[in-house]
Amino acid sequence: MTEAPTYLLDANVFMQAARSYYAFDLAPAFWQALLEHAAAGRVRSIDRVKREILRGNDDLAAWAKDEFGPYFVCTDQDGVIEAYRKIMAWVQQQRQFSDAVKAHFAGGADGWLVACAKVHNYVIVTHEQFRPEAKRKILIPNVCHPFGVATTDTFEMLRTLGVKLG
Repeated sequence: MTEAPTYLLDANVFMQAARSYYAFDLAPAFWQALLEHAAAGRVRSIDRVKREILRGNDDLAAWAKDEFGPYFVCTDQDGVIEAYRKIMAWVQQQRQFSDAVKAHFAGGADGWLVACAKVHNYVIVTHEQFRPEAKRKILIPNVCHPFGVATTDTFEMLRTLGVKLG
């Protein structure tokens, strides 16, 4: 049996879970599983995702700060910065996106998430799907594809990690 990869979680994984199907009061086992697998080195996110979460000033923000805090990877690393530059150069070459869409992507965490995953060989966990025809948003899987970064969703991550809720 092959060893599970290390997963790098997009902000939407945390936010959608907290606000709906894995709300803290309904599914505390989900949040505990994330912490256990983070402690084992199998689940991470990045500092820029943490910043997005902390803007919420809610239960998720408190959990991210108090519980998951040590598992947000710092993106201020030479290799990650260099990978980010290459990703942004690729984004600028994509003609299907307007300058506003490109600027929105550049101002968010997604490019940094892909760069960190590329450098550390992480698998990105996101709710976004690969859609090469997308024009209104630069989707994480669309950026991952040319850079050889794997993506998956929350449920496949949980299955691969052997998480059982309930």
